[in-house]
Amino acid sequence: MAEAKEADRLPDHVDHYESSDQGDFNENEAPGDSHEKILIASDSYEDLNYDDIAVSSFGKPYSGSIIDIVRHNSCSDEKEADASSLNLINESSAESSNEDQNEGQVKDLSADKVPEDVGEGMKLEIRENEDFGPEWRQKKKHLFIFSSAGKPIYSRHGSEDKLVTIMGVMQALVSFVQVSGDNMRCIIAGDHKFIFLNRDQIVLVGVSSAGDSSTQIVLQLSYVYNQIISVLTYTSLHKIFKQRRNYDLRRLLSGAEKFIDNLVNMMDTEPGFLLGAIRCLPLDAPVREMIEQTIVLNAKVKDLVFAVMLANNQLISLVRMKKYFLSAMDLHLIINLVNASESFKTAESWTPICLPKFDSSGFLQAHISYLDENSQTCLLLLSVDREAFFTLSECKNKIQERLLKYNSLRAISDSLATTSYSIQQCGITDLRHFLYKSKSIAQYTSPELEAPYLTPADQERLFGLYHYLHHRIHSPARPLKILYYVGEQETLLGWMTQGFELYTVFGPLVTKTNAIHAINKLLRWIKKEEDQLFILNSVTF
Repeated sequence: MAEAKEADRLPDHVDHYESSDQGDFNENEAPGDSHEKILIASDSYEDLNYDDIAVSSFGKPYSGSIIDIVRHNSCSDEKEADASSLNLINESSAESSNEDQNEGQVKDLSADKVPEDVGEGMKLEIRENEDFGPEWRQKKKHLFIFSSAGKPIYSRHGSEDKLVTIMGVMQALVSFVQVSGDNMRCIIAGDHKFIFLNRDQIVLVGVSSAGDSSTQIVLQLSYVYNQIISVLTYTSLHKIFKQRRNYDLRRLLSGAEKFIDNLVNMMDTEPGFLLGAIRCLPLDAPVREMIEQTIVLNAKVKDLVFAVMLANNQLISLVRMKKYFLSAMDLHLIINLVNASESFKTAESWTPICLPKFDSSGFLQAHISYLDENSQTCLLLLSVDREAFFTLSECKNKIQERLLKYNSLRAISDSLATTSYSIQQCGITDLRHFLYKSKSIAQYTSPELEAPYLTPADQERLFGLYHYLHHRIHSPARPLKILYYVGEQETLLGWMTQGFELYTVFGPLVTKTNAIHAINKLLRWIKKEEDQLFILNSVTF
């Protein structure tokens, strides 16, 4: 067992061990593994590691200048990542071919190189806006979106109108670096990390003091950008800024701010965004099969591409047209659409939505309706036919009638009433919580949060530990197979193989050997329950 202590990167009370040793579990029998493609695993963590920052995100900041600008390793990698993560249309690749081709390098901009009015402008803005005093600055996460011309688009906290000077300062920094043939990637100032994501004519900036790694913030910004694309389409966005560089995008996004707000809030509490996977509602296999067959039999409509059934942000069933697949990122955007809109519960709705991974150039038309009186089970029928509302409404009525007849809606309601499964059902002493992701189907499972993670503060701390494990295991500089972490209040063990990722939380006194034996037992339990926890069969119309 190799041991490496990193006191300069970890809190003093933590002992840290790394290992390439694996347990005795057969990877060929990985729980949830399926040869059928159900969901496309999109925006993998590795694809987003475009900047190799010389700093630990969970420890002391880099001891260089306040402003550290980290260059992309290569432009070709950036274009590949853009095409992989956003599925952009051909115009994007044509534009990106003109980007800088220099090799990666790290630069420090000393204070005398930065325009003199930059710092003064930011200080002046904070003084003038009393609404953004200590309370605003104490927020652990901020999100700013503005155009390449410096026009404000969105701010997570506070009004973007009152933050226009701050966004102008950020845009000045971006432009200042671009003039020298470089690209702004990251600024580290004390405990705060500023991550810049440039997408065509939009700049997204994530500011965090919560301990997220740079790549994790990039992933969050990518989700937010794709949320904007889902409202406008990439084609429209590109056309707008090509015609008018100074266009105020808030005109078109008016009313859509709630979707960005809800998405950002979900990413703070939902592990699926971190893992790039979807959680399924636990159901007996015969019940899930009945639901899928009901959709197949009653939704054979021309131009119907996807039929998705959700409940409490969890996937119940996914039926697709042959040769077409839905990515985990697109499904997260669909879940966010449903979660953020209470109006869908009052009547059947017909709304356009762009799925960037599926087709960033156009809309699908979504028929959205709830199937039960409590508005828990939501059915989305996604079609390319703009005139199919009444046809899909008839399909929905037939599906609802058959599900009621065979008590499938009652089974869904019963599963929701029990929230999720208890960690006690796994039968493993000292195991408090876990996240398990099956890579082949892009789905994950986890038990209900129980003691000692009942308060929001404890849940936030637990989620932060998962972020740490995930970041270290996927570290571009030193990827790990097993990471064993000992803290004051718990012991964590993360394990990654070709088939799955597993992150476990134990009590503080669990030894490394016992933890490895425990996760082997846990994997056998998940394998036994996989038909209930995952969707393993790809169903088509």
